[in-house]
Amino acid sequence: MSIKGKVRFINKDKTLFFPTLKKRVDGYFKENNISKNANGQMVLKTITLLALYLVPFILILLVPMPLWSQLCLWVLMGIGLAGVGMSIMHDANHGAYSTSKTTNFLLGSSLNLLGGSIFNWKLQHNVMHHTYTNIAEMDDDVDDKLVLRFNPHTKVKWYHKMQWIYAFLFYGILTLYWVVLKDFVQFVKYTKQGVNENTPMQNVWTMTRIILSKLVYYFVVFFVPFYYLGFEPLPYVLGWLLMHFVAGNILTITFQLAHTVEGTTHPLPNESGVIENDWAMHQMNTTVNFSRKNKLISWYVGGLNYQVEHHLFPYISHVHYPAISEIVKSTAAEFNVPYLENETLGQALKSHISALQKFGKIQLPNINEALAG
Repeated sequence: MSIKGKVRFINKDKTLFFPTLKKRVDGYFKENNISKNANGQMVLKTITLLALYLVPFILILLVPMPLWSQLCLWVLMGIGLAGVGMSIMHDANHGAYSTSKTTNFLLGSSLNLLGGSIFNWKLQHNVMHHTYTNIAEMDDDVDDKLVLRFNPHTKVKWYHKMQWIYAFLFYGILTLYWVVLKDFVQFVKYTKQGVNENTPMQNVWTMTRIILSKLVYYFVVFFVPFYYLGFEPLPYVLGWLLMHFVAGNILTITFQLAHTVEGTTHPLPNESGVIENDWAMHQMNTTVNFSRKNKLISWYVGGLNYQVEHHLFPYISHVHYPAISEIVKSTAAEFNVPYLENETLGQALKSHISALQKFGKIQLPNINEALAG
């Protein structure tokens, strides 16, 4: 049975918040004659982040150096990997990078460089997360993972009380799991759930592409260094794992700071599968910004610290979020709609850890109020 469409949003209060906001944001781009897609700044960032990921790898393969130097380059690759994922791949696979579908596809395919699958990512992120944000068993991005509990409506296990300590260790395996197993697990899961609406023949071709992309990744990352270049496996694999640990932590923490923090809600639909709230209002209650005024963070995380703006306008390139955030914030205040944010990275991290602690021990129907307090 398909889980898509099981939950519907009803604007019971007939709020004009989002129509008004959309009109104002569209007006901003029209009045200033600005494209909603990438600009020169974004092109430069694309080149920089791809180089940060690829150049260290080329140096590791071609330039003899001691282990400590290799490990430093692997760390840089991890930073670059996360940056490519957050800025380039993310914009492109939302169709926000360019008006050209070909350009979006090619840059979205940078996910293949990281060992992942575009097909599954779009289903998990674009469909499930952006539509059903923070809804248990619907938002796969914030569902419980292994020994981690991110939702108040799931069962608390004894070990969850320590998750605020061990969470960051498990965050470090995100991209590693992605490269090895996640795409195959998700493909089966989404097909059974009906999220994957492809025909059987289309799925054969999709799975073939996933397998081929993995084989190409493994060939370049492992076969070439070991078979052709004679690298010793142990130190090389150690560096590769370090890269993934760095990238996994950066990606997961950045994402969790937008949803698994104090103040967000995790509403459940009623028996008819209805969330009695406007979809845009739902986004405003489940999404949090952080470090909006920090230009370095905003540049590196691809505007993911502007998650409020991103969830409302995912088709707009993140380079425009700082400007439209002022429109969103003022319009929210006008309609008495919450605009959630943590002003600094430190505040956001503290709030995330506090949420992990509370999710690890609270089993109350009113946990949303508990977290908000």
